[in-house]
Parts: sequence; structure tokens; C-alpha cells
Amino acid sequence: MRRLIALLAVLAAAPVTAAPDAAYVVMGDGGAIARVVTADATCPVLRVDGRDVAMTMRFAAATVPQRPTASTPENAKPSAFPVTVCEARLPVGAKRAAVDGVRLPVPKRDVRRIVVIGDTGCRLKASDKAYQPCNDPAQYPFARIAASAAKWKPDLIVHVGDYQYRENPCPVSESGCTGSPWGYGWDTWRADFFGPAAALLAAAPIAPARGNHETCNRAGQGWWRFLDGRPRAAGRDCDDPANDQAGDWSEPYAVPLGHGAQLVMLDLAAANGKALAPDDWRRPAFEASYQSLAALAARAHYTFAVDHHPILGFAATAKSGVATLSPGNPSIQSVFGTHGPRQLPPGVAVLLSGHYHAWEQVSFSTDQPSQFITGFSGTLEDIVPLPATLPPGVEPAPGATPARFSSWIDGFGYMTLERTGAETWRALVHGVDGRVVNRCTITGQHSTCDRAQVPTATAG
Repeated sequence: MRRLIALLAVLAAAPVTAAPDAAYVVMGDGGAIARVVTADATCPVLRVDGRDVAMTMRFAAATVPQRPTASTPENAKPSAFPVTVCEARLPVGAKRAAVDGVRLPVPKRDVRRIVVIGDTGCRLKASDKAYQPCNDPAQYPFARIAASAAKWKPDLIVHVGDYQYRENPCPVSESGCTGSPWGYGWDTWRADFFGPAAALLAAAPIAPARGNHETCNRAGQGWWRFLDGRPRAAGRDCDDPANDQAGDWSEPYAVPLGHGAQLVMLDLAAANGKALAPDDWRRPAFEASYQSLAALAARAHYTFAVDHHPILGFAATAKSGVATLSPGNPSIQSVFGTHGPRQLPPGVAVLLSGHYHAWEQVSFSTDQPSQFITGFSGTLEDIVPLPATLPPGVEPAPGATPARFSSWIDGFGYMTLERTGAETWRALVHGVDGRVVNRCTITGQHSTCDRAQVPTATAG
């Protein structure tokens, strides 16, 4: 009895730790990083292959000033992060990892199955009068998409950016989003990403790209806390506007896929729709990105570049009721294009992007890598469809002649990549619940899809 009483006393005195709000693995600069978001003020212990590993605090709980966007300054409010963000590097070759009883996915040396998603948040934006019904799984299906993708048992998740879209409060008149959190704090990050993505984050590590929704004047504070794959550095948190140039750009880094293949993660989120002026701070930053990408690509046999803004894709816009095509990204092209019409360095075979709320594929008869766009995983889709066939002479960048083109704007979904050889991959486009709606083959830097369209300029 005395032993029982003593044991109960020890248990009563032991600190009680809450289950983490989120636990996941980020493929970062230099390897895999276990991350935990917890309501506790201290970091838990990570258990790796039977050994305890101390986690360090990346960010303490805090409430920080919200950076009001230019379009909606009247909606400014502080960004509350009542959570501690902890992290620890996973040793190379780790077999098992867990924290507070939650099993974490460990990276594989030979990555053969990749899920690609993008633009996943629920759009609440007053300036566009866009109020997506976040409470309706049919109209905001990201949780269903994540669960379906998890069942495919991927080795890796690639997110091409734009996680957080609930920027403004839901009006009383919009019943579909009643009660939704808004702003840029943890409650919105949890509603827009970590909650609906839970099944997928439990299935595989994530390689996250940064989107324009995660720049410093939007959700950049959460980006640095939760997803960026680089070590925290002073001034790189988007809390102080004086540090925005440091907070809005980062050096590329590589994520190895095995057998000489790799991803290179680019942070070009601060790009916009205009060519950069000679004195724009982004010009030297983007030039540094190009040079680093070139150096990293030279070390591998096969490279996927991952960048939120499509450099070599098309968007469809409507003016006065007439649909027109918008090519590429002028900001990035104004820097990358100075190295030649290829836009990307030698060795880059495929560019994975988002930003356009559709799925798209472009392959070229000239010397550009294939472009895939997967911005169709949750947020309101583009309402202007891409043409079934590209008009004659249209190019996404000067000197880039499309040879094959395919798109899908008929619903939400995700893309999977499966390695079939040293330079060959099978790309499948899935609807919300996994239904395959298009099949593509990637060979080197060229790609073709079952639903492909040959541009009229080269048809016949």
C-alpha cells in the first residue's frame, strides 16, 4: 500500500503535457526537421529510435502586430500565436520518431511517390468580395483532398505555396463561412492548413514552398514560425516592417530524392506581375536565387525546381467579357531571362508551381523544362478556363515555344508523381476523392498527358 501511495504521489507531481496541436516533419535546409506546435510553454522530448532527443524552441507564444494588407487596412488586428513552436533535426537514417505519443513520418532515402498540392486555404477576401463557404466540404474540400492523398501512401508531400487565405471576417450575410476565424494568427493557420492537412502530414514529410500569401505583409509571421525549412535568424520573422527585405526572401535549398534526383526549393514569393526596376531590391535577391539554383542543379542528375509563381505557365483572365492569356511571371523573367530564353539553369528538368487556381501542364519544343501548376487543392478556382488549344504563336516567356499543353479546371484535386526510371516519372491528376482525371508521362524535361492539346501552330 505504501508503494502504491508513493507511486501515486510521483504521478501527481509529474508535469502534465498537452497533446501537441500539430506534429509534422519539414524537409528543410540540411535535412529533416521534426516540428511541434504546442500549447505548453516548454518543448516536449522527441523520441527517435528508442532515444530521447531534446527539442529547441523556434518561437515562443506571442501576440504580434498584424501587417495590414494594402487592400484591407481597416481589418488590421494583432496576430495571436498562443502556442510554442519546437523543433529538432532528425538523424539521417532514422526509422521511428514520435513526440507525446504522436508518431511522426520519417524521410526515405529513395523517394518514389510524391503528392503535389497547392493553394489550399479557404478564400475570405473583402476586396474581391470573395467569401468561400469554408464550412461546406463540397465547396472547400481540402480536408477530403488531404485524406485521399494520404491513402495513396506518399513518401513526400510538396506544397507549392499559399496556405492561408482567411484574411477578412465572414459577413453575417454569408452563412457558408459563419464562425470562421480570420487574420493571420494560429487559429486561422489551424483552420486553413494544419487541421484539414492532419491526415496527410501524418503520412509523409512535407517540402513547403512559400507563396505570395505568406509574404511579410500577409501571413509571413506564421510562415516563419511553422513552415520555413531554414534555421531561425534575427529579423527574419516578418514582425517588424523594417526587416521586410530580409524576411521576404531566402536562399534556395535542395531536398534529395535519391538516385541523383532532387527538389530545389525557391523562395520567390515576393514576385509580382511586373518586370523589376533596375534598383528594385528583389533583382539582386532573385539573381542570387538563380545562381544558387544553377549550382545545386549542377550537383544532381535530375532536378525539380519548386517555386510558387509559374515562370513558364499561362493564366486566363477576362477583360470586357473576352478571355485572354497572361504569360509567365514578369518579375522573375526579368531576372532569370537575362541568362537566356530557357529561364531556368541547365539541369532543371521540371518546374512545379501554383498561384493559378487550376491544374496545368506545358512542355516545350524549345529548351525549357516542363511546367506543372497545381494550384487547385482548396481555394476558389479560377473562373476563366484556359483554352482547349493554345492560340498560334503564344509563349509563356520569350523564346519558349509550347509543344504540349494540358489543363483541368473542372474541380479541386491533387497531383501525384511516381518515379518509373532515372529520368522518367508518371504524373497523375486526381479529383477530390482520388479519381484520376488525367495521366501524364515525364521523360527528362519533356512531358505529355492523355488530355494533352497540341498548340495549333504545330498541329498536324
